[in-house]
Amino acid sequence: MYQKIKDIQKRYDGFLQTNNLWKNNDVFELYQFEIHNKFSKIDILIDEKLRLGKYIERFVSFELSQNKSIEILAENIQIQRNKITLGELDCLLLKDKSPVHLEIIYKFYLFDDKIGNTEIEHFIGPNRKDALIEKLSKLKDKQLPILHTKECKNLLNNFKIELKDISQQIYFKAQLFLPIYKTNINLKLLNKNCITGFYCNLKDLHRFNNCKFFIPIKKDWIIIPHKNVDWLQFSDFKKEVTPILERQFSPLCWLKKENGEIEKFFLVWWT
Repeated sequence: MYQKIKDIQKRYDGFLQTNNLWKNNDVFELYQFEIHNKFSKIDILIDEKLRLGKYIERFVSFELSQNKSIEILAENIQIQRNKITLGELDCLLLKDKSPVHLEIIYKFYLFDDKIGNTEIEHFIGPNRKDALIEKLSKLKDKQLPILHTKECKNLLNNFKIELKDISQQIYFKAQLFLPIYKTNINLKLLNKNCITGFYCNLKDLHRFNNCKFFIPIKKDWIIIPHKNVDWLQFSDFKKEVTPILERQFSPLCWLKKENGEIEKFFLVWWT
């Protein structure tokens, strides 16, 4: 139990230190939710079986509950029409007594300028199955408009909230990774403080043959790297990671340099 509590705290610390992907409404006119909390101790248990996105939502719920200006009205609200699910509202809350519909996202994106023509289009998921532009389009065109359906109107009536009074905001945190050969990329729309590390392929690893490595489980992707793990030597790391890449899965890894510096990086199968 003690170890589980320690793991949750490390993940929560990593979550708190992850930056919002943009400021204000600079991207797609989607308003970023702002909350200013000091780093704090978390005192809840979270089901380890939850996928990472739902796990993060528990962090957000706890974070919101610690803020005196915020009152959570409802979370994970399924919106249905004739027994068909239209979608889900992540959270309804009052912030300074004003109603907010909040959507929660936490993502990992890699910069690939061979994809798309704009800064936003260049960011894709580690396994190339999703992209930032797709997520933003889904938010703007599918998820947020659900609030304007008749079914949601009934929900808002239950809380005595008028649709015209509610604001829709996005709590979008992300870790961004740049290609190992091009780390001087200047971001203009997205928050440069989200840049967390680099990515490379197996062929690029030779430059780190005197370093040590660690492969965290996915829920630990969000934590801040530290030295107290079972580090792998270069040859052992290659043996462990090769079958992962063969399954076309790009793991997030930690790299410990000879000077003790630790970095995060994605090892990708697709370059």
